[in-house]
Amino acid sequence: MAHGLNAIDWSAPWHAPWRLAGQRAARHIAKNHNVAEGLNAAQAAGLVDAIAPLRHAEVQGRPRQFVAQTCLPAETPYETHIFQTGQIPTRDGLHDFFNGLVWLSLPCAKERLNALHTAHWRHTPLGRGPARDGLTLLDESGALFVGSDAVWDALCAKDWQRAMVDLRSVWAHTQIVLLGHSLPEKLVTPRKPITAHLYRVHTDSMALADIDLALALQLDAAHLATKPFAHLPVLGIPGWWPANENPDFYTDVSVFRTLRA
Repeated sequence: MAHGLNAIDWSAPWHAPWRLAGQRAARHIAKNHNVAEGLNAAQAAGLVDAIAPLRHAEVQGRPRQFVAQTCLPAETPYETHIFQTGQIPTRDGLHDFFNGLVWLSLPCAKERLNALHTAHWRHTPLGRGPARDGLTLLDESGALFVGSDAVWDALCAKDWQRAMVDLRSVWAHTQIVLLGHSLPEKLVTPRKPITAHLYRVHTDSMALADIDLALALQLDAAHLATKPFAHLPVLGIPGWWPANENPDFYTDVSVFRTLRA
């Protein structure tokens, strides 16, 4: 299969939110279609639960269309083009393939991130700044956390023994969803050091569509400027990698680092 998609292990747990859509898109691409066409085919099939009419007036949705990268005008910023047209320029490759799958599985959150990116670009076109840095971290390497205070506090403290061993049973009631599309791209070749910027979503629901909407309503550029993330090597997530069943997995201080004084 072209574009490296044949290397994807769809049985991996991190692909759960978009597995059906991703497999359909990949099959379509294998028939000599580009990545944009494959993503459009998956969207048309409605294989992601979160593809639904938006349920809140503060989150304005629009039909999304994946288009070839050549459709992006030379002088128009990427995020601005999406905001103005609803078209998502897409290159042929794993990075943009997974970006498309995140758009399909978390459409409200991606719409909100796009709006924040665009607003920031209008005000500071020549510079990044803390807000845009926070937006970019979430968009590229972010993962979403829904779960208990106890697990979240232990992760923020980098108390790996408590978070991953003592509280391991609590992870059955914890949801982690990848938002940053560079993460699944890296996980095509899993390595222990791959780390997510973990962002807490406040919701009582574990359903993907509810997490998506809650995140879209919570996202705020000023808050993201404070870098409100915990750092989590994703292969340490219980149930995501067989080797982490051994508590010694978390004693590797080159990956599971201690909190700086």
